[in-house]
Amino acid sequence: MGLEPADWLLSAEERGNPRTTLDDGHPGGTAWSTGNLVRPLVHGAPYFAELAAKIAATGPGDLIYFTDWRGDPDERLTGEDGSEVETLLSAADRRGVDVRGLVWRSHWDALSFSGRENRSLGERLQANGAEVLLDMRVRTGGSHHQKLVVIRHADRPADDVAYVGGIDLCHSRRDTADHGGDPQPQPMAAVYGPTPAWHDAQAAISGPGVHDVETVFRERWEDPTPLTRQPLRRLRDRLAGDDVSPDPLPPQAPPPPAVPGGSHALQLLRTYPNLRHGRDHPFARGGERSVARGYGKALARTDELVYVEDQYLWSREVAQAFADALRRSPRLRVIAVLPQRPDQSSPLSRVPQDLGRETAVRLMTEAGGDRVSLYGLENHAGTPVYVHAKVCVMDDCWATIGSDNFNRRSWTHDSELSAVVVDTEGGDHSAYARRLRLTLAAEHLDRDVTADSLDAVMADCRGADGMADAFAAAAARLQAWHDGGEHGTRPPGRLVPLARPRISRLARTWAWPLYRTVLDPDGRPRALRRSGQF
Repeated sequence: MGLEPADWLLSAEERGNPRTTLDDGHPGGTAWSTGNLVRPLVHGAPYFAELAAKIAATGPGDLIYFTDWRGDPDERLTGEDGSEVETLLSAADRRGVDVRGLVWRSHWDALSFSGRENRSLGERLQANGAEVLLDMRVRTGGSHHQKLVVIRHADRPADDVAYVGGIDLCHSRRDTADHGGDPQPQPMAAVYGPTPAWHDAQAAISGPGVHDVETVFRERWEDPTPLTRQPLRRLRDRLAGDDVSPDPLPPQAPPPPAVPGGSHALQLLRTYPNLRHGRDHPFARGGERSVARGYGKALARTDELVYVEDQYLWSREVAQAFADALRRSPRLRVIAVLPQRPDQSSPLSRVPQDLGRETAVRLMTEAGGDRVSLYGLENHAGTPVYVHAKVCVMDDCWATIGSDNFNRRSWTHDSELSAVVVDTEGGDHSAYARRLRLTLAAEHLDRDVTADSLDAVMADCRGADGMADAFAAAAARLQAWHDGGEHGTRPPGRLVPLARPRISRLARTWAWPLYRTVLDPDGRPRALRRSGQF
């Protein structure tokens, strides 16, 4: 007997957003689709290569819709000339494909953001005929962080596909399992080197769930809220002749057919903030916090293992959810793979990030002790790998790949999108969730696996205690090799123990308010803030 999705996934009522149309086609108050096949694409290079091929296969009457936090028009999806994001999408538009995009307008590049790059992507695609808009319908200091691509075919619905995860169409993302980095890098802290190694993941969705991802895009596209309310930005747009009025979308096609043998129940979780006291975002008045609610429901059922790969893991609110689960279940383990260092070296960015993580880790370890294990990654050259993935697997039953991080910002303040899968043909566990976890663990432990050999090679990691022991042993061996002067053969594995940063009392004094108000703000309505609920 397989898992029951209703035990793990939110109902439409539990989503807490009665204005959305996302769940209108789901029967009986459910908030997920069935009959899907979801494939994790680990690392940017495999994702980009598949995406380039899918874009090239589109023709007249097809559509490509995408959203981005950052977009670089010259990023080469396959590494070859002619595979640039701008080139491929422009060629598709000239073939008669309906190409639409929503790209976050972003803050200044001087603040380590991507305002210039995002504007360049939008303007260059607009000049070539596609409609790509700069979207600043966010809270002050907020962002559109969703990363999705939808490809639908006018006469081949079985070939429709959607991608959801942490990978933008931009520089630094096209890395492989070897983690040599993208030859087209973006600036990062010096510790990551000239071509920063980048660990990330995207989910490829086939089946009825593609329709749901498209609905997420359509709700944002059809939002009548102005793309920006800032007068100077609006003046600049008029002077530049930029498109600020989304053209109507064609009628939405029915969902693609179920995939033969597709056993994946797919739920899309989202974050939208409370904008202008609930007056903006007609599809999410007061915001949507189903990301936070989805994690909360799954954590309440989890007894053995929470496996996390995340860019941040900040916030007292997030850490408290883990701490409560650790106290409830005395055998529960939490294993997290995180960046060794923040992506920017400026003290104004680095110190508040370190302080936020330290606070979260302290709350979790006070609750779980040595049942909480934290690791960083390095490549075989000893260079830290920047962990940008947003992956979570709970009890090998519930698994998510998305854009949301474990922090208050992602749970309340920015726009986010996550793809959660419960495999209904895995007995007491989800085959999808287990294989995702073991595949990631195999890479970090330097074990050669194939689809057929995964279970055998990773047999010692199938249980929570076994995986914790394997990770701890590998990290200890590698750290001992470094501490001993790196003599002899480097031991297998890429895991290193995550060191806690040292933060002075003075730094804590100035960094804490900056962390809570700028780096990790709260986008909830006031009543929910007071109650501590999502």
